[in-house]
Amino acid sequence: MKKQLKTKVIAAVMGIAMLMAFATGCGGNESSVTSDNITSSAGENTSSSDTNTEVKEMRDISSIELIKEMKIGWCLGNTFDGGGKGNKGASPRTLETAWGNPETTKEMIDEVVKGGFNIIRIPVTWDWSTGAAPDYKISDAWLNRVQEVVDYAVDNDVFVILNLHHETWHYPTEDNYEAASDRLKKIWTQIGNRFAGYNEKLIFEGMNEPRVIGSAEEWNGGTPGTREIVNKLNFDFVETIRGLGGNNKLRHLMIPGYAASSSTVALRDIKLPENDDKIIVSVHAYSPYNFALNTGSGSTEKWVAKAHRADIDRIANDIKTLFIDKGVAALIGEFGAVNRSNELYRADWIKYYVAKMKEIGVSCVLWDNGAFNGGGENFGFFDRRTLTFRFPKMLEAAMEAAEGNVDLDAMIKAPIQLYENDKVA
Repeated sequence: MKKQLKTKVIAAVMGIAMLMAFATGCGGNESSVTSDNITSSAGENTSSSDTNTEVKEMRDISSIELIKEMKIGWCLGNTFDGGGKGNKGASPRTLETAWGNPETTKEMIDEVVKGGFNIIRIPVTWDWSTGAAPDYKISDAWLNRVQEVVDYAVDNDVFVILNLHHETWHYPTEDNYEAASDRLKKIWTQIGNRFAGYNEKLIFEGMNEPRVIGSAEEWNGGTPGTREIVNKLNFDFVETIRGLGGNNKLRHLMIPGYAASSSTVALRDIKLPENDDKIIVSVHAYSPYNFALNTGSGSTEKWVAKAHRADIDRIANDIKTLFIDKGVAALIGEFGAVNRSNELYRADWIKYYVAKMKEIGVSCVLWDNGAFNGGGENFGFFDRRTLTFRFPKMLEAAMEAAEGNVDLDAMIKAPIQLYENDKVA
């Protein structure tokens, strides 16, 4: 998600170019690599001091199997993905708090996990802590702080998704491809080496909503050309991680389609590496738009499954047909609905949304930007200052759906007038 929003949904990749480079992603039972065989993508030996981690035992399971263990997730939004060019090179604390959220603590992550979430997505903008070409060296201070917060989640034995977020240098155009590809590989080589020893519960997400920012196509599914550049960058990401040592040959990797769009055309054009069963298609979907995302004309505070489920159903059907039915894992990497003082409607919405995706074998990760006040995109859910969930009915509904305890048919048959009083809390 962006500090300024957009219509979103995402997917992954289905192709044939670069196939054999990914064959190393499959095979064997459980990995027993050691820190002395962690290497860079160029094949150089990298000492364990560079990765700052022991190499843990890694299960060799497919992403389809992994997703079955993933219940529901929460995003640490507008935190490590904030900053801005004015703060380039600033301290980790300055970057982490630049968009108004407090420094992340272990207590925060502990409470989110206690609430029932077993996926923590940590969006990270690396640009403000990265040196110039040709090395694009990430500062040790930034890598150390990101790793510290990753470990807060790892200590809770939950899944962690680590990505590139709010980067503006990987425009998916033909003219920019070579430069973007070079930088992408060098950034992910450093991240991959640092976290090489982590087990299958740490997932890398190659890019977040790669798109041509500011263009007419930005949120409209892209063009055949820009969608293909996204595919090429996804292949570069997968090839880079698979070329590293430690557990990276078995690492589960998330890849998006153009802009992480949930549009049918964007999903259909995703290409996937062959012979790699550890790939997860990432889709972002703030749906239905007028209820979940729109803050302008046409927005509405009301949701009723019987009347308003069509877009969610269409997205689920596309994901099932294009990916799940073909043995490819998928995840809703971001979803959410802005607060319009309508908690009961949002509770009903999240119950239907999560239950519908669970029905097809897809887990969902809730976007939380920490914003509760003022106009605009108030996606705040967990109050990081008081360590409380602001919307308990929504939380209860989400967990009920994530556990598979929702009767979708009953929700669809429910009357349009759900509540006695439309002035819902």
